[in-house]
Amino acid sequence: MEKKTRKRYNAEEKVAILRMHLLEKVPISDLCDQHLLHPTMFYRWQKEFFENGSLAFNGTSGTKRELESRDRRMAEMEVRLAAKNEVIAELMQEHVALKKRLGGA
Repeated sequence: MEKKTRKRYNAEEKVAILRMHLLEKVPISDLCDQHLLHPTMFYRWQKEFFENGSLAFNGTSGTKRELESRDRRMAEMEVRLAAKNEVIAELMQEHVALKKRLGGA
């Protein structure tokens, strides 16, 4: 028996399929047949779409704050990572020097 591989839809594809039903009035059964999609999956996407739809109306200030916060955290992590890399580099130099002194290759 042949194993079926499941199609993974990205966010844009999901929205496009939902849009076909909601705006173009394509029946769900037709969409599911066309995209080899189970109706329960379609309804799950629709539920998630409406539950998270308010995020689209938060305005740029909320999004901007979130982006600034994320950028700040990333900058802090980059600084910490650079410091760790410096420590590792120093330890490796000491390790190599010690091996040479002790006669190891």
